[in-house]
Amino acid sequence: MTQRFEGRVAVVAGGSSGFGLDAARALVREGARVVIGARNEQRLEAAAEEIGAVPVVCDIAADASVAGLAGAAVERFGRVDVAINSAGIEDQAPIAKLTPEKLEPMVAIQFTGAVYFIRHMAAAMSEGGSILTVSSLTATLVPENYAAYAGAKAGIEHVTRIAAAEYGASGIRVNTVAPSIVETPMTAHLLAIPAVRNAFLEQTPLGRLGEIGDVTNAMLWLSSDEARYITGQNLVIDGGTSTRKLPSAADFARHFESAKS
Repeated sequence: MTQRFEGRVAVVAGGSSGFGLDAARALVREGARVVIGARNEQRLEAAAEEIGAVPVVCDIAADASVAGLAGAAVERFGRVDVAINSAGIEDQAPIAKLTPEKLEPMVAIQFTGAVYFIRHMAAAMSEGGSILTVSSLTATLVPENYAAYAGAKAGIEHVTRIAAAEYGASGIRVNTVAPSIVETPMTAHLLAIPAVRNAFLEQTPLGRLGEIGDVTNAMLWLSSDEARYITGQNLVIDGGTSTRKLPSAADFARHFESAKS
């Protein structure tokens, strides 16, 4: 097995489930010493025990908590070499119904917390390194009812380009990956509905939905020395959906009607 991260120290935020957990597991498998952070302590402890990582309770939306995550990695292992931020939540709503209660947590986790993560992880990279944020295809295309989520993701993609310029002289690369719909704990309930699954498949040239391993493989490659000359970029992982579009409300309605007939 390839050991691209032998001797490296990696920190994964949102590491107790979904993209983060799978990436952390793969990093351990490829030789890294891994620290994972998440808010739910019970789930975090279970994930860390399963994969052989160090758990640190972290609220990505709190600056001091993110600083504590980076500090714990430095205290335990001396530095950070690879940092992946997969923390995220999704709460759909049209702009007309975007109350502060809906908007502010989305921005705090998807945008503000992601900026904190870049800042504190870069400060812990004494020997350079790679910082990666999980964005979304919704940041590029135009999904209905996703203004808060997609807007925050688009914002962090631009911050990533700025960070790449600011930290490049320190040997720190900063990138994002943008998956389309992939079955994770956050999306499983939607993809269990045949009409929803078919609407996404219709817009995917490769003819299948993304798998979590597709995203993990891309994240690890972009975090490795194989991508050592790549920074300030957004890697889209979408099976070709960006050549078409995301399903609209009308598309979903059409597939629901088709399922009834």
